[in-house]
Amino acid sequence: MTDLAFKLMRKGPPKLSDAVDRITLNTVAHEMRDAFDIGDALSMLSQTGEPVTVYPRGLDLVMARIDTIDAERRSFRLDLAEDQVLPEGRACFVASLGGNAKIQFELDANWTIVPGAGNLVELPLPAACLVLNRRAEQRLDTPVGVNFSARFAMLGKTFDMPLYDFSRGGVGLRATPDQAYELYVGKKLEGVHLELGPSLAVTADLEVRLLRPFRTFLLGQQVQVGCRISNISMQMRQSLDRAVSTAQKRK
Repeated sequence: MTDLAFKLMRKGPPKLSDAVDRITLNTVAHEMRDAFDIGDALSMLSQTGEPVTVYPRGLDLVMARIDTIDAERRSFRLDLAEDQVLPEGRACFVASLGGNAKIQFELDANWTIVPGAGNLVELPLPAACLVLNRRAEQRLDTPVGVNFSARFAMLGKTFDMPLYDFSRGGVGLRATPDQAYELYVGKKLEGVHLELGPSLAVTADLEVRLLRPFRTFLLGQQVQVGCRISNISMQMRQSLDRAVSTAQKRK
């Protein structure tokens, strides 16, 4: 769906131990119906090689990953794990999105084996998906016109990225495709200088948990970089807590 100008580290073939549970009825999930958003999410799964757990009705689960997306044919190719077979009938597909969410959709047995590749089957893109966010902390949008940014050094270069949201447990950065080229899910960023408004700065280590491309009217292609705070001093943690509490009160 999107011509990405950066690379993602693709995971190896999925194993049964990678299986993801289905989204249950008693959880607060939202429905995604926009075709671009669905294609975008499945493209990200393809690029990262994230395991997809398939639950055929009444049968044992099947492990797979998305191989490619064909926007013109409105379809995707599913790469089945070794010796796995996709049974006929309706099935539920579940995968993690960057460790922060789950995506789930159902499809009927409208699939075909890709000629010359017995482990690949082609299926139509789903018309709707369920998305379950699993953030432990509420994310707060950064206010317009106030400096919220992250600055860090990596590979001999200095990176400066604006924040689009933050919480006690993590921050969301906005990167250009060139900046995101150096990042991948699981990448650790050490000694990141976080500017949280005009009078607060903290230093913390971050771990990249999500990379998601999107397009804006003014800036064009951008990349959402979701990060978890993995190391921060007690004093700076208290400063971050105060910043979050202040923002919540204003909201």
